Order: sequence, then structure tokens, then C-alpha cells
Amino acid sequence: MSHLLLVAGREVRAQVRTRAFVIGLVISVLVVGGIAFAPRFLGGPDSYTLGRVQVQELPLKALAPPDAEITWRAYDDEAAARAAMLDGELDAVLVPGNRVLTDGEIDDELGLLLQSANREAQIGASGVTITPLTMESVGADTRYQGARRGIATVVVLVLFLMIFSSVMMVAMGVVEEKGSRIVEILLSSIRPWQLLGGKILGLGAVGLINMVAIVAAGLTGALLSGVIADFPPGTTGIVLGVVAWFILGYAFFAAFAGALASLVSRQEEVGNVLQPMTLLVMLSYGVAFYDSVQPGSTVARVLSLVPPFSSMVMPVRTAAAEVPLWEVALSAGLMLAAVAGVLAVGAKVYERAVLRTGARVRLAEVLRGNKP
Repeated sequence: MSHLLLVAGREVRAQVRTRAFVIGLVISVLVVGGIAFAPRFLGGPDSYTLGRVQVQELPLKALAPPDAEITWRAYDDEAAARAAMLDGELDAVLVPGNRVLTDGEIDDELGLLLQSANREAQIGASGVTITPLTMESVGADTRYQGARRGIATVVVLVLFLMIFSSVMMVAMGVVEEKGSRIVEILLSSIRPWQLLGGKILGLGAVGLINMVAIVAAGLTGALLSGVIADFPPGTTGIVLGVVAWFILGYAFFAAFAGALASLVSRQEEVGNVLQPMTLLVMLSYGVAFYDSVQPGSTVARVLSLVPPFSSMVMPVRTAAAEVPLWEVALSAGLMLAAVAGVLAVGAKVYERAVLRTGARVRLAEVLRGNKP
């Protein structure tokens, strides 16, 4: 175990000390934090400044969104109001004769508000009382549906990028050590499973640092922009779940990639030998992304229980909609079993193939043969 931790520590130090890692981490944090903070600049409450000439104000505030800002300015004559509007001080002017003056085409939302407020004012003046309808949902709570789908989309993108990039580091590291024959020196003092396990553990810790930094940047940006107020209850659980599923997904695919990478000795062959693993990752991503758009589909519900698809599909399901706890527990248990299995098989393949240099080693041959 001490050798495994030594290898893991070496991998962490080798990665975090590089300029590429620091620059990449800073850029990722700034980009994610900036995207989360952007709504504060791009959104914000609607603001309208309206003029009126010898007419009463319309009850716009009662119909407008709660955060809308509406300001009225009174003018003695139409000419002064026109001049103010043409100078850009007003969005529209209400004049006698139920007329609205604008500079160009009126904003759709403002036009609808003015029409609705005028209708309400006329109904009130006639003495008719309108009782508004009371909306009551008897199904699932849909107040946070839009926010949940947005979070689910972000979750699947982050998981895919972080798992795939971290797994590729494992594969490239294995091939680099094998091609340079450094692995022969290392295996003279430690066992193969310790070398592979330490590499997976160390590079996983690096990936986890990236993941935590990105999540923290996103939450901080959302907090500063005020978007976090629209997040559904249980967001903390969703975030923790994403981190946990990242660890499980990374462990599975990293062991798979490490085993496959040990079959080749050149960097140019990595892409070809990793095709089975890459196909699984892409399929998992595709189903998870579909689930973020169409939550609750039968395909997503089934594959969220099937390893390794569950590493991406289940966290997206829990972000997009409520999922029974027993399904989450069953999915996690099956994924843990799958991780244990692929780690055992991957370690055996790595042990038998990593010292075989030269031409690509066939996986079937390694599974049947003995270590060199």
C-alpha cells in the first residue's frame, strides 16, 4: 500500500507543478465562473420609462413581473413628450385618444403590458369586477423544471469532459512509461498493480482537484449573480452526487484505459487501442445528454442502472428530476461492483502486457497467456 501511495504522490506532484496544469485550471475556473456570473450583466429586471400627456397612469405594475421597473413621467403637451422620447428618455408616450407614441417598433413585452393594462383600466371603470383564476398543480412540482434541466445539461458536459480528459492522462502515462522502458525500472521494486493503481489514484486526485475547482467556481458565480436563488431544493445533494459519480466513472474508465494502453508501446497507437473505451464513454454521454433534454425517458431510466452508463446518466437523472432513493442506491452498488471487476481484470492485463514491447499485443492473447 505504501508503494501505491508513493506512485500516486509522484503523479500528483508531476501534474500540479506543470505550467500547463496551472494555466488550464485558472482558465477553467475563470470561464465557468464567468458563465455563471454572466446573467447579472445579460439579464436583470426589465426597465421602462413611460410618458403621459393629460391621461391617467395605467396599472402596469400589477401586470408586470415582480422585478420590473416602471417609471411614469407627466408632460403638459404632446410636443414636449415627443421630444423627450426622440432624445431617448422615454420608451413610449401615452396620449389622449388611447394612442401610444413610440420611436420605431415598440418592444413586444411593453406593447403587451400596455394593451393588458388598458383593458384592465377600462373594465375597472365600467364597474365590472374580474376574479382572476387560481392556478393549482396536482402533479409534480414544476417550479424548478427549467432550472433542473439547465443544471442537468451542465452536469453532463462537466462529467464528460472531466472523466474523458482524466482517463486520457492515465492512458498516455502508461504508454509513455512503457515506450521509454521506465516501467522496467519501476517494476523492479514495486508490483504492477501498485504502479497502475498509484497512477489511477494520483491522476484521479488531479482530476478531482479540477472538478472541485470548476464546481466551486460555478457555484460562486451563481451566488454572486443571484442565479443560485432559482436553484431547486437539494442542490447541495446534486453537487455532492456529481462528485461521487465522477469518482466512480473515472475509476472504471481509467482502469479500462490503463489496461488497453498497456497493449501498445507508441503514443500514435493509443487512439486505436482505446476505441472500445471511447465508444462506451461517448454512448454514456449521448444517453445522458438526451436525458437532460428529455428527463424520465425509458432508455435513460434503464441505462442509469447499468454500469458504466450509470456514471453519467444517473447524476443527470437526479439533477433533472426526482429519482427514487432505491434506484440511486442500486445504481451505485452495481457501479461499485463494476469498478471492482474492471480494476481486477485491468490489473491482470496490465501486469501481463506492460513489459511486452514492440508490436501491439492482442488483448485475447494477454487474457489467455501468462505474464512475461
